[in-house]
Amino acid sequence: MQDRQMIIVMERNATAEQVRNVERRLTEMGFRTHLSQGVERTIIGAIGDRNSVAMGALEVLSGVERVVPILQPFKLASREFQPHNTVVKVGQAEFGSGRLQVIAGPCAVESREKYLEVARIVADLGATLLRGGAFKPRTSPYSFQGLEEEGLEILAEARQVTGLPVVSEVVDPRLVPVVAEYVDVLQIGARNMQNFFLLREVGKSSRPVILKRGPSATIEEWIMAAEYIISSGNPRVILCERGIRTFETYTRNTLDLSAVPVVKELTHLPIVVDPSHGTGKWRLVEPMSLAAVAAGCDGLMIEVHQNPAEALSDGPQSLNPVNFAHLMRSLARLTRALRDEERAEAAGARGW
Repeated sequence: MQDRQMIIVMERNATAEQVRNVERRLTEMGFRTHLSQGVERTIIGAIGDRNSVAMGALEVLSGVERVVPILQPFKLASREFQPHNTVVKVGQAEFGSGRLQVIAGPCAVESREKYLEVARIVADLGATLLRGGAFKPRTSPYSFQGLEEEGLEILAEARQVTGLPVVSEVVDPRLVPVVAEYVDVLQIGARNMQNFFLLREVGKSSRPVILKRGPSATIEEWIMAAEYIISSGNPRVILCERGIRTFETYTRNTLDLSAVPVVKELTHLPIVVDPSHGTGKWRLVEPMSLAAVAAGCDGLMIEVHQNPAEALSDGPQSLNPVNFAHLMRSLARLTRALRDEERAEAAGARGW
């Protein structure tokens, strides 16, 4: 059997009873439904086995304006399914609302004293979320692997000290409940982008998920990975572009900033950019951060360490506090300029 996926666009004045009636009819026909209520339109997404009479039977129902098949291989993440942007709220931070979020901190939680020190620094400088790895999947088995649950306890303490939500990676489906107990956002690292058992498990969690793009993943494969999470019950997905593997060797990865507008066009999900992993060189982090914001990203993930030369993980790509402060000032200037430009364009459109 082939699948049919479609959206049912309700009329502007459709009543709640008419919407319920369409959902009831879809359920009787064997479809799973997902309701999306926008400011002007209510849209019902339907996923199920192909039925040649389904569209015709639905178009005649009261309150239905039109039935549109979803052509993309990803359905729930598709802009066709949900025209308006998804806004993922994490504490006071909102991804997808138009306000830039900055996730900052060291690659790994190295010790309680060091992490709390850098957490206070980035919070004072304007970061809106904290990052830090407790479980570190490394290329070499001899590299620092993280403090594990002790690291999670330190992250939770840092949240109490700074008031900022914390983000940390989960690497094993069995660890999802443990990590979710301590952190506010679950991160799926690049190596695990297509770990489908892990994606399903975080899909069962109520925590928001940051899904990093795999080093050799196409944009479609990346969005399909997000589809696993959403279809498992968790719509709070934030995509993260962190560079892909190309033939270039000067940088750690090739940071694909074209992915930002492409994702915005294809999906309703927010997207953040990780220029630290994307370049592997701290000197490139600020210019690529500014370029990412200009491209339209919803947030940045920046590695910051009080002494990068002594970092146990990813020191060469980490900003020290002075450089992070400079980045935050540059971001403030750029976002102000972009807002001023938007206001000027809006005023011009109204004939002011």
